[in-house]
Amino acid sequence: MSTDFNDDLVRRMAALLEETGLGELEYETKDLKIRVARPPVHVSAVAPAMAAPAAVSAPAAAKEPAESGDPVPSPMVGTAYLAAEPGSAPFVQPGSKVAKGSTLLIVEAMKVMNPITAPRAGTVKSVLVDNGQPVEYGQTLVVLE
Repeated sequence: MSTDFNDDLVRRMAALLEETGLGELEYETKDLKIRVARPPVHVSAVAPAMAAPAAVSAPAAAKEPAESGDPVPSPMVGTAYLAAEPGSAPFVQPGSKVAKGSTLLIVEAMKVMNPITAPRAGTVKSVLVDNGQPVEYGQTLVVLE
């Protein structure tokens, strides 16, 4: 490198990355070339402070049912909560009898808690998400018998 190296320039470039959200910047003169880049960011949903932390072990796709029954899909991307508040009993668990319209779980999206209700009366065959787990649109959350 040239003796013209200026660590202040590198710091200003790094600050510009933060300010703009860009992944990398490059500056080049006849004698000097500087490239500043951020590592790729893996985005994941974070449970709100009121929720107890939950470990997400396997990808949701691995928990998709290979069984018969009526799947209840997520109508949105968000975070699944199995109970109304931390420490309280879950809305449902396998074997629970549910009426049409009863709350199965909550999906939080954009700071709004959205109840996911039973589309029909039945028995909960399986709950395919963990408390605090990020969910995708169309992902099966619960299977009813």
